[in-house]
Formats: sequence, C-alpha cells, structure tokens
Amino acid sequence: MTTATPHGTRPGTVHLAVYDTWADWETGYTTAHLARNGWTVRTVGLTTDPVTTMGGLRIQPDMALAELDPAGSELLILTGASAWEDGDELAPFAAKARTFLDAGVPVAAICGATSGLAREGLLDDRDHTSAVSYYLAVTGYAGGDRYREADAVTDRDLITAGPTEPVALAREVFARLGVFEGERLDAWYRLFHDSDVSAYAVLEGGEGEGGTE
Repeated sequence: MTTATPHGTRPGTVHLAVYDTWADWETGYTTAHLARNGWTVRTVGLTTDPVTTMGGLRIQPDMALAELDPAGSELLILTGASAWEDGDELAPFAAKARTFLDAGVPVAAICGATSGLAREGLLDDRDHTSAVSYYLAVTGYAGGDRYREADAVTDRDLITAGPTEPVALAREVFARLGVFEGERLDAWYRLFHDSDVSAYAVLEGGEGEGGTE
C-alpha cells in the first residue's frame, strides 16, 4: 500500500457513480461511514434518469456526469457493474476518473470498475489490484506488471480493490481522506473485517454520535 497526503483534511463532498447493474454491496461500508463522520455523499449518473442496482433498488442520481467537476469533490467512487463488460457503455466514467486524477483528486474503483480504468490506461503506470490478474489482462492494458495480489491497493491518488473486499476499499478511502488514522483505522478494519470485538473499545465514542453500530 502506498500512502499519500489526504486531499482534504475536513469532511467535504464525495461522489458515488451509479448506473444500471451497480453492485450494491461494494461501497456500503465506505459511504455509510463517510456520512456518519460528516461527509456528504452525492450520486452521479450518466444522466439524472433513475438507475437500477444489481439488487433491484432504484436510485435517482443527484446529478449528471457532465456536471461533475473535480474542483467540487474530494473523491470519485466507481463500483462494479455488469455494464462494465461493455467497454463503451460506462467509458465516460473512466474518462471522468482521468480528469479527477489529472486534477489531483482521488478515485476509488472496485471490481468491474477496475477494468474500465484499465481500458482508459489509468492502471498502466500505477500499482493496482482487482478480482484476478487475468480479468484485467483481457482488456489488453499495459499495466500487467503493476498488478498486486492484495485486498486493496493505493498508488498516489488511485485506490483499487476486488469485488470481495468492500471493507478493505473503505479502509483505503478512510486513510486517503484522513477519516481515520493509525490505531483507529486499524481498529475499524479489525472490527468490520475480522469481527474483532476488542477493536470496538478503540472506536467507542469516536465515530460520529452513534458509535459503530
């Protein structure tokens, strides 16, 4: 894991990309705990038309992708979706990720979203991970030697994770944005990933007003 100075030191606004077949389970830890710690989460669709998640939930995006400016964001989150298997359908989100990274604003991608970033060339010169290495290899990208067998990887402003690692994705986001640090970051991960009840004492009274339930 490569560390970096957080883009923002106070709670701000993060943007969550939403689209049809969006994988519901992949960002719940990230967005819920950001919101509990004072961050604003806004959803972004290709348009403002409702989308339907993989779990059948309908989401009305807060804004359209064309409106999204990195200057007004602390982070862009891209989730997995069956739609990433079509290299063109969600390509505008990968292009927006490039705009964010060029502006020095972090991007977090999990599962199928990593394939979109690979096609965009954003993984060619950054350490990264995904579900498995050959999942990205079929995109024809040039970053195969930078693939890492890890739960999640942060390299500069880009965070990547595989589909079974929503807690690790959240950990990396919290570290990058300065939400939790040191022992509290480790305790949060141990509690929600390992069900280590001893970690609760480190977090108790420190995460929002409602604890960690």
